[in-house]
Amino acid sequence: MERESRFSQWLRRRSRSAGGGAAEDAARVRENLLLASAAAGFPLAPAAHPEGYGCSCERIGCPTPGRHPLSFAWQTQASTDPEQIERWARNRPQANFITATGLAHDVLDVPAEAGRAALERLETAAIEVGPVALSGHDRMLFFTATRGTPADEDEWWPCELDCHPETMDEHPGLRWHCRGSYVLVPPAQLLGEVPLDVSWVRAPERPLPDPLTLLEALTDACAAYADEKPDHDPAPWPAR
Repeated sequence: MERESRFSQWLRRRSRSAGGGAAEDAARVRENLLLASAAAGFPLAPAAHPEGYGCSCERIGCPTPGRHPLSFAWQTQASTDPEQIERWARNRPQANFITATGLAHDVLDVPAEAGRAALERLETAAIEVGPVALSGHDRMLFFTATRGTPADEDEWWPCELDCHPETMDEHPGLRWHCRGSYVLVPPAQLLGEVPLDVSWVRAPERPLPDPLTLLEALTDACAAYADEKPDHDPAPWPAR
């Protein structure tokens, strides 16, 4: 927990030292969180945000309101450049941000209940856990080193292969975001009856673990979760 404590204290010091009102402080914390993700090597791009009962995008009946990139070119647009991140954050004060996976990192995306059980098991076993984020009340995101850019380009697989129905018996409720996918990064607002957000559980500056070191604990926890809640929806966003 010590790393998270230092991270939170750093954010508070940055906000207090700059002064300003509550709105300015909130904008500054948002910007600092985005810069922390970029500094950790996560390529970012602007995303839509919830607006009213829907999405800020122009798509009627958007299936994933506030959870998708603004641009179809998000994979090439994604950047870790702090000046670019600052420009985006200031020009789009309500925007969420995504990080493109399979470039510098992957994300193992699991039901939140299963994620909490796996996190406790991993830390009890002294297995290094990297950055972890909570997405609303229902999903937990484990950030790992990427396996999406192998030396042999014929060996990489797109994210879609990990969420087909035939793979769900083996990895129920788990999605491996690698090349061709993305996840929201904190701070992000989600659509819901009560305010929901995406927030860090373990700070982004943690070293990225090999995903295979987490996979057994995550799949075991997801299997237990599926047994307890067989009617759960195994396929999280993003929908394509």
